[in-house]
Order: sequence, then structure tokens, then C-alpha cells
Amino acid sequence: MAGILKKTALAVAGMMFLASSALAAELPNFVPLVKKAGPAVVNISTEREVSSPVMDMFDIPGMERFFEQFGMPFGRRHPGQPAPKRKMSSLGTGFIISADGYIVTNSHVVDGADKIMVNFDGDKNNALAAKVVGADTETDLALLKVESAKPLPVLTFGDSDAAEVGEWVVAIGNPFGHSGTVTAGILSAKGRDLHSGPFDSFLQTDASINPGNSGGPLINMEGKVIGINTAIRANAQGIGFAIPSNLAAQIIEELREGKKVSRGWLGVTIQNVDKNMAKALGLKEAKGALIGSVMPDEPADKAGMRAGDVVVSVNGHKVDNASDLTRSVAALKPNTKAEVVVLRSGEEVKLNVKLGERASQSVANPADEKESAGLGVNVKKLTPEDARSLQLGSDVKGVLIVGVANNSPAAEAGLRSGDVILTANLKPVTTPAELGSIVKKEGKKRGAIMLQVNRRGETFFITVPLESK
Repeated sequence: MAGILKKTALAVAGMMFLASSALAAELPNFVPLVKKAGPAVVNISTEREVSSPVMDMFDIPGMERFFEQFGMPFGRRHPGQPAPKRKMSSLGTGFIISADGYIVTNSHVVDGADKIMVNFDGDKNNALAAKVVGADTETDLALLKVESAKPLPVLTFGDSDAAEVGEWVVAIGNPFGHSGTVTAGILSAKGRDLHSGPFDSFLQTDASINPGNSGGPLINMEGKVIGINTAIRANAQGIGFAIPSNLAAQIIEELREGKKVSRGWLGVTIQNVDKNMAKALGLKEAKGALIGSVMPDEPADKAGMRAGDVVVSVNGHKVDNASDLTRSVAALKPNTKAEVVVLRSGEEVKLNVKLGERASQSVANPADEKESAGLGVNVKKLTPEDARSLQLGSDVKGVLIVGVANNSPAAEAGLRSGDVILTANLKPVTTPAELGSIVKKEGKKRGAIMLQVNRRGETFFITVPLESK
């Protein structure tokens, strides 16, 4: 009996060994993938000057008496005295897409940076200074460039549309400053909308992603980049999000060519269709994008679209909700024609729409964009397309702010990207040169410049303090 039990135990052990061996054979080996892809992943460190929040407490009532009681010096700021500055550094990740030094990362990694350094192989002694070629804040993408004496290793974009939920993926990055960190998991979901921007359609993964991974690649088993890691869910574990490569590749190519990222525009307000709306409109299901209003003389209006129409497809692609419509139209080029199918009184109506251009927050070193005479803003002439996208009247003339430098006089005064400057010291401005001239002649002399600003249809004045000469 003992002999039989011994043989049975050996047989079971043998079967378990074979089963574990078979399971191990089915698990992926990430070593070759990491060796090939790893050298093309870089660490990005940035520096920027910010106001010291510690000094703000000096303006709290009672703090002066507190300091005096303990015999400590108290340095109250005088009115108009600038706040003290301190340097703030941050870390992120990027990956090289060309041997001559083009690097992809997130816009938020380099936004407002005074200095950008790209570290190779996690070695601070093997670093190159980088410049921003272009950035698109609406998709959180940026393209950098470094000058290298030798060709650099590269990664290529894969097809994120072809990626399937459940397949293995690898993330490589710089979480919490730990360079060259590799994590693996699966593609957990596609098309996630985090309500962080108009074009949200993220890939979700359980490969560990943490602060510092931003801008790094999400790689499939073929060694292709199918996503750019960009977001995490606070207080969650095993949930990370990446920008799909098919969206990123198109935008990065435009930035690389020095173009402004251009997107299609209908000129409508939209909302999702809920169950009660579907019942009221006689729809079979609560799907589509409901047109809330149509802007006069815009593409949708010219094509015959009406408030109450429900858009169900664009160029044959289904539209299940408002976000689908925004992404579908934005993916098309301005001045191209699109077939838009709407449900109107229960009937399908086909409309041919010649698309306009959506106002873009992308920056790709356009020639007409200039920094305005020490204000700390980048401005461009307001075009009719910009005015329509900002829902401004055709009579609004001015210069559009497309960027505000951190800790600049403009930032401290409260100016924002998207603001339209109408006048400077009550003088109309319609070009960057006009604004710069007034700031240079009057602002510096008087120590301040008063700007009349239009922000989304509301007009008010903002005074920007400047150093007088």
C-alpha cells in the first residue's frame, strides 16, 4: 500500500511539474522586448521659476507679532514688491522617434519649463538640452528635439485601433525618479473618457504607472508603441491611462512639420441623449449626439442642420454620444466635406457639411506668434476662424493669447490662454506688433499697462504691473 501511495504521489508531482512548465511556456518573455525598446526611452527633467508660497504667510495678520516674540527677523513685502522666486524641478519620461533626436512626451511634462534636460540610460552625465518643437495641450502631447553627435535608438508607433483588450503590454519610464523602470500588464480597456479634454479616448492598462511615467511608451509585444502613458486614477491601483498611438502619431507628425494642429469644426453645441430624451424624440435607443444649438453662418448652419437633430454617424462612423461626435469631426481636416447623418422627427436625413476649423491650443512655432514686450504672453492676430471657435462676434478685433509664461507679469495679473486683448491703454490693438509697441513705449514708462480683454464673450480690464524705467 505504501508503495502504491508513493507512486501516486510521484505521478501527481510529475503532473504538477508538467502543468507548471506548460504554464511557464505560455507566459511571455519580456527580456528581449525590454533590451530592444529600453534604450529609446529617456528621462526628462525640467526646471522652472515659481513664486515661493512660504512667503505668502508673511501677509497673514498677526505673523509679524509672532516673529517679534521669538526674536526672529520679519521680512514683510512692500506693496508692488515682487514675490521671491524659487526653482522647482519635475521629472517625466519620453521616447525617441527618430535617430536625429525627435522625442515624444506629454505636454504637461514640459509646460512652462525654463530648462529641459533629456537623460539617456538614466545617467545625468549623459544628458542633452532639449527644446520644444511643438505642443498640443488638448491632447497633452509635446514634441522635443535634442542635438546628438551620434544616431539615437528609436521606437515606432503601432496600430492602437488593432490592439485588443487582454493582450500583454509593457510600460517603461521614470516613476518617482527611478529610471528605467519596467512594468508589465494587459490592455484593460479602450475608449475611456476621463472628462479631462474634448478628445478623451484613452487606453486603460493595469501595467503599473506612477508619477514620472508621464510621456513614456506603452509597448505591445511586437515592440511598437500603442500608447503614451499620461494619467492615473487617484487612490486607485492597477489603473493607468495612455493616449492611443493612432491619435498621437497624426498630431506628432503635424508638430514635426512645423504645422499648427488643425481640426474640423461644425459650429454647434451638443449633448448626450438620455433615456427620457430618446422617448420624447421617439428614438429606439438613447444614442447619438443631440444638437442643442446651431451657430449662425457656421458649417452646420449652412448645411441645414437644426437644433433638435440627433447626429448618429459621420462619414459612416457611428456616433453613440457627444464625445464621439467631437472626436469624429476633429479628426477631419478643415475645408473637407463630411457626410453627417441625423435623425429628425424619426427620419434619417443626410447632410453634406463643409467643415470649418476648430480653434487650436497647439503651438508649433508659428511665424505670426510673438512674445509681447516683456508681458510674458505669446500672442497672434485674431483670425475669423479663431473668433468663431471662441464664439465671439465678427466685430471683435484684437490679438489672441496663445501662451502665458509662468510667473510673468501677465500670469500674476490673471491673463490666460484664449483671452483676446482688445486695447492697451485704451488704444486698439490688432497685431502683436501694435501691442508690443504700446507696451514698450507706455507700459515701461508708466510702470503698468491696462488691457481691455474679452474672455469668452465677457469684456473687462486687467492692469499688468511692469518695471518702470
